[in-house]
Amino acid sequence: MDILPTYSRGSGHTKMGTEQEKLLTPAEVANLFRVDPKTVTRWAKAGKLTSIRTLGGHRRYKESEVKALLITTTGRSIKDGGK
Repeated sequence: MDILPTYSRGSGHTKMGTEQEKLLTPAEVANLFRVDPKTVTRWAKAGKLTSIRTLGGHRRYKESEVKALLITTTGRSIKDGGK
């Protein structure tokens, strides 16, 4: 998985973050939780996960945030392969 830069809006300008974190696709997140990718998108809309949009408009999710949600909701970790 590629590491993509994160962007934040502030003062009307788009700034590239200095920290880079591994970002996961909806399919990768869905695989970890054993749900449909559309469910992951609904979670983002509901505020359960924060999504970052790529320049092409695709959603990406911070691995650390996904890992925390995975542990709190299922007791599993990414190291376990979500099992």
